[in-house]
Amino acid sequence: MLSPTAMRKFRVNIKYLMLRVLRHFMPEALARFLLKHRWIIRPGLESSDPSAAVDQYIKTLSIHGESIQGKRVLVFGYGGRFAVAVELLRRGAAHVALCDHFVLLDQKRNLELLPDYSNYLFVQNDRVMPHPEFITLFHGDIRADSIQKQISEVDYVLSTSVYEHLDDVDGITRALAKLTAPTGTHLHFVDLRDHYFKYPFEMLTFSERVWRNFLNPTSNLNRFRLTDYREVFGAYFQKVNITVLERLEDEFRAARPRIRPEFLTGDEAVDSVALIHVLAEVPKR
Repeated sequence: MLSPTAMRKFRVNIKYLMLRVLRHFMPEALARFLLKHRWIIRPGLESSDPSAAVDQYIKTLSIHGESIQGKRVLVFGYGGRFAVAVELLRRGAAHVALCDHFVLLDQKRNLELLPDYSNYLFVQNDRVMPHPEFITLFHGDIRADSIQKQISEVDYVLSTSVYEHLDDVDGITRALAKLTAPTGTHLHFVDLRDHYFKYPFEMLTFSERVWRNFLNPTSNLNRFRLTDYREVFGAYFQKVNITVLERLEDEFRAARPRIRPEFLTGDEAVDSVALIHVLAEVPKR
């Protein structure tokens, strides 16, 4: 007979599994509808609080002696809202390119921006559109030649809570590096937690086959860890600085007996990392 502690763990796992299976088999159209309306599925910082996202970019770049003043900026995975772009322009960026794999413009919230950012936005056929002088939109796979040929070299590539969802971290990083000016910089905020946030390391307890076939949400969680990001960015940039923003030691210790060995380095300071930012400079040619 199972002990009370074991029974509690069993119930927790069943609840997690049920929610993960539901999210895995949820139609993508429904998932994006829920995300757009902020029902059940939580949006990232750039969607929930774009001003805070820009503050985070500006502050972090400033710490490293960087500035967007007069620079070309690419926001990777902008989520359909123009708020980050217009705020970056207001803070001094010369031009902002917005790139997303999907076309999911948030007309309602973009319309709310018009009174304060009419220099950068206008209405065309009842749709809010950006002035191409200041903002350009790119929708599609950043790895595709058709997209690569359209985007001029940029000085900064920025993203928040995007990298953990990529299905080809290496290929996409290589593609973004190609679009970066020789002295350009990347700044990416990455969340390494299971996005069922109550159990931040639970996704690391399953084999790749089980995760991919039954549990991985339609938004995709690639399960990359700190060492994986060091390796990928180190392959395409001459200088890489990864800052740990948060560790979850207690949660990690509770999950460690069940975490698969491929996700463990043996160094708890590395394995318990939950949030990071990656500052990568000078792309390799």
